[in-house]
Amino acid sequence: MATDKDKVDLYLAHRADLVDYAAALVKCRTRAEDLVQDAYFRFTPDGPVLLRPVQYLYRIVRNLAVDTLRRSGSDPTRALDDCGGETLAAPGATPEQAVIDRQQIARLQATLGTLPPAVRRAFEAHRLNGDSLQVIADREGVSVATAHRMVRSALSALMKDLDPDAGSGQEGQP
Repeated sequence: MATDKDKVDLYLAHRADLVDYAAALVKCRTRAEDLVQDAYFRFTPDGPVLLRPVQYLYRIVRNLAVDTLRRSGSDPTRALDDCGGETLAAPGATPEQAVIDRQQIARLQATLGTLPPAVRRAFEAHRLNGDSLQVIADREGVSVATAHRMVRSALSALMKDLDPDAGSGQEGQP
């Protein structure tokens, strides 16, 4: 990189993708915007010749995201609270769509609250934490098939809440 103009051009060309990348890591679009801006200030084209400056920018963003998550104690709920509870809306989403999305999330949270505790724990462990059905079965003291049924019944209840007209044969599909 020869000049500051090159640095700015590179940053502007990849800014949206960098924000999306950071938002996926820290689960907060506002914090992601801050991280990408910090990355820009840390990105110095004056050093040794960079063969892959875009990858270097991504690495800076990733390192900043990891540091941010470490500082927040790696507690995703705490990180979201710090973010003001906002949801990650699609780029260009209208304010109306953001409100609709928040209402749907609130309905889904209420539906999760009505499920039996073991079913809710199984669903959250599998779908949100990525735990395997075997791990869930061991933790809950049930068979793998029962753990699968628990996750599937929770998913079915959530889908029914989102679309009451959904057919009963559709619950296993993403």
